[in-house]
Amino acid sequence: MVRGKTEMRRIENTASRQVTFSKRRNGLLKKAYELSVLCDAEVAAIVFSTSGKLYQFSSTSLERTIDRYKMYTGNGSTDKEVEKNVQHWRTEATDIAKKIETLESHTRKLLGEGLEGCSLGELLSLEAQIGRSLQNIRGAKQSMLEEQIAQLKDKVRVLQEENIKLRQANHNHADAEAKLQVTASRDADPIHNTNMAVETDLIIGRPGTREAKEDIVHLSVHRLEQ
Repeated sequence: MVRGKTEMRRIENTASRQVTFSKRRNGLLKKAYELSVLCDAEVAAIVFSTSGKLYQFSSTSLERTIDRYKMYTGNGSTDKEVEKNVQHWRTEATDIAKKIETLESHTRKLLGEGLEGCSLGELLSLEAQIGRSLQNIRGAKQSMLEEQIAQLKDKVRVLQEENIKLRQANHNHADAEAKLQVTASRDADPIHNTNMAVETDLIIGRPGTREAKEDIVHLSVHRLEQ
């Protein structure tokens, strides 16, 4: 009996699909092995089932075969990609060079150079731009000066406070020296010392008698001699 040709479409029955997968997978890996042995070819086969299980065959090393595949298939695309990148960077470099040239020309014009070929509109635009720049510079200068003035005022205030404290301390020191001088002059005055001696004399004997008066004179003379 002649076997009919199998229609190439997805098998709907799960069990039949699994059986067919196992048979044909084994047949594929067997054919890969036979091809590598009979023809001395480097063969690698990778199969993933619907459940994600891996089945593989390699006549040598799967990793080496994959690297060899990448090297062979990547040459053409790599060269084209490199050429495309080189062209892109050339275009970028040309655009940047043009921008730099434009900026340098504009800078020279702002400095008053190369104005011969400028039109009236360009000159008016340059004048307006320079005016705005001067205004910004003056504003920044004014802000800086105001900040410096405020700092100097703070320093002056601090110095004035320190000066007041020093004057007060000097005044207190002068008062203390004056008091010391007055005390020293009183101690050096002989009249003051005599009065002190007389005031501290002791009275011996009955007040009002001659003996008491003689004792007072004797004690006073004795203290003056000391």
